[in-house]
Amino acid sequence: MTIACTIPPKIALFCPQDKDAQTWAQALQEAQPDFDVKAWPAQHDSADYAIVWSPSQAFIDAHAGVKAIFNMGAGVDGVLKVLLPAHIPLVRLEDAGMGLQMAQYVSHAVLGYFRGIASFNQQMHQGVWKPRRQNLHRDFPVGILGLGVLGAQVAASVAALGFPVNGWSQSAKQIDAVQCFTGNDALNDFLAATRILVCLLPLTPQTQNILCKTNLKRLQPKAYVINVARGGHLVDEDLIALLDSGHIAGATLDVFRTEPLPADHPFIGKTAITLTPHISALTLMAESIGQISGKIRAMHSGEAISGIVDRSKSY
Repeated sequence: MTIACTIPPKIALFCPQDKDAQTWAQALQEAQPDFDVKAWPAQHDSADYAIVWSPSQAFIDAHAGVKAIFNMGAGVDGVLKVLLPAHIPLVRLEDAGMGLQMAQYVSHAVLGYFRGIASFNQQMHQGVWKPRRQNLHRDFPVGILGLGVLGAQVAASVAALGFPVNGWSQSAKQIDAVQCFTGNDALNDFLAATRILVCLLPLTPQTQNILCKTNLKRLQPKAYVINVARGGHLVDEDLIALLDSGHIAGATLDVFRTEPLPADHPFIGKTAITLTPHISALTLMAESIGQISGKIRAMHSGEAISGIVDRSKSY
């Protein structure tokens, strides 16, 4: 039997930049005045819970007695890089305002390619007025790699725009207006049915380098790639090679193996690639604090919470 704790929770908070840590700590303390919040490197020996973004091993080791670790984002690869005590639950954000942002970003990229906006813009700046017949939605099936909370929302939003939508995930999913493919055996069929590919997978050992030449070549001719997940999913040189060959028509990339993107990276100056600085879905502080603090209160009262990461799957 779980016994609720009536003593206000003590919170240890970590961000790689001290300024960010202090900002989050202050915002959390103002939103939850009864919480006792300390931002690293201030020590909180008896903290009940930790809230982190890309924590250091020193921080984790200093707070090995917490009841749970809450991540400030949906992707937990930055937390799993350090050694976590096996008995401590790791809890990720579930949407917290990111789903809508991601749906907007992906929809913009999909529509931009479908409507040929970049080429029209380039022509107009060259003084060329050249309208052309509109493409048909049925010729631009969109494939969503990853059907978690964010992926499912993106899939629904793109389907609402009139596109045929495919979705792929390791576990079986059912989403209205989306043809769902499940498991490794179905990946090739999913790719073959896709012209616009959107990566929303968590980064795991199994998904590392999944956007490689072998898989990208399975997409329909003149395919378009949108990566809003992690840079480690994409093999950069393979995308460049397939762009040069013409099999891939273009890409929108928001995430990269090295961030900020180095000035001498081959993506720079490649006009077929639209680049943005990891802004497709920013963590919204107020919404995130509301979700995390709500879960902390529930857990502190002995209630079950959602969003606990299965570390065997890395999500």
